[in-house]
Amino acid sequence: MFTQSEENYLKAIFHLQEEEEGGISTSSLSEKLNTKAASVTEMIKRLADKELVDYQKYYGVKLTDTGRNHALLIIRKHRLWEYFLVERLNFNWDEVHDVAEQLEHIKSPKLVEELDAFLGRPEYDPHGDPIPDAKGNLPEYPKKKLSQLKTGDYGICKGFNDNSSAFLQFVAKQKIGLDTTIKVINIESFDQSMTVLADKKEVLLSKTATDNIYIEN
Repeated sequence: MFTQSEENYLKAIFHLQEEEEGGISTSSLSEKLNTKAASVTEMIKRLADKELVDYQKYYGVKLTDTGRNHALLIIRKHRLWEYFLVERLNFNWDEVHDVAEQLEHIKSPKLVEELDAFLGRPEYDPHGDPIPDAKGNLPEYPKKKLSQLKTGDYGICKGFNDNSSAFLQFVAKQKIGLDTTIKVINIESFDQSMTVLADKKEVLLSKTATDNIYIEN
């Protein structure tokens, strides 16, 4: 049995491993979880004692197979609850993340399985993120960022790296959602901000924004 805090760390490490090569630094984890470096170090030692992570001082931390499997279970619950809240309870897609953060820590395996079956075993949540199945398998998911495109390129929005309410509300105002076709009109050499055409609307996006939009092209 794991504490809520331990589960949050496992999930954070998993997400960082998806974005970074090699081990994850304590500073990256500290920033991701908005907590002090000393607290991160203490938790990593605890997780290592439970054989959920491997940690080397100058290499960083990495999930073991056991830690990865448990992280995927938490993510599975989180994304199923997000799907349920949007599709069955009529929440907006920018309202569900914080609620799902609470619901993901429910321990009942039967509840998760019945929820998955009730929803028709969806493969993606409302933000386009892949939902792990009961065995931890993930459906295919594009990892190319909008910021990687060049002037004149097209891409179809397939998800977001930032699922915060503020970011989702921002992209909605720019008429960018799942399956929106985006064309890069111009890239500023100074700060790599992009002028794009999205849903027939020309908008300017910062590098931070384009780094958080996943596309398929």
